[in-house]
Amino acid sequence: MKKIVQIFCVFMPWFLKRRLLQVFFGYKIHPTAYIGLSWIFPRDLIMEAHSKIGHFNVAVHLDGIQLKEYSSVGRSNWITGFATGTSSKHFQHQSQRCSQLLLGRHSAITKNHHLDCTNSLTIGEFTTIAGYQSQFLTHSIDVFANRQDSKPIAIGNYCFVSTNVTVLGGAILPDYSVLGAKSLLNKNYNDSWILYAGVPARPVKSLPEEALYFKRKTGFVL
Repeated sequence: MKKIVQIFCVFMPWFLKRRLLQVFFGYKIHPTAYIGLSWIFPRDLIMEAHSKIGHFNVAVHLDGIQLKEYSSVGRSNWITGFATGTSSKHFQHQSQRCSQLLLGRHSAITKNHHLDCTNSLTIGEFTTIAGYQSQFLTHSIDVFANRQDSKPIAIGNYCFVSTNVTVLGGAILPDYSVLGAKSLLNKNYNDSWILYAGVPARPVKSLPEEALYFKRKTGFVL
């Protein structure tokens, strides 16, 4: 029955889809929020005012997704996870793990990205995950312990993440930072106003604090 309702939800007009998602799944969706032709079925979903998920996205096996005001997910993104509370033996050593995507106010994930939210993936306010084909990978295999392991990823406020990057579990990109195209971020950095780039990513140069991207009052970029 649940699967049938999910299929109907995907293809229904939005005003009916929103009602079904609220009644059958308990999702909290603001009247001004919107989901396009996408398969979005985490355990919990919160969409605040004017948040948006476009067409052809898939989000499965997640504890939760939360989109803050005016945040958006573009199209053709693959958002995966490994929900807690299952009978699986994977990740049993991580009792505090939460499989979730948290997207801050006025932030955007563009299109054709893969977001592995086996552990928490947090993207701050006014941040852009730009371009195409970036990977955020919160889980991997611990070869020493011979088991699946996961670590959260945190992307700060007012960050710009360029195209085709890879971000690994445990990495932190601080507020007011840029991650260069095709970079590999696998460390926890703390310094803001820096361009990080390379494989692996490292501090390359300072960024001017007067740059207008870092002063936006809305997420829209001309």
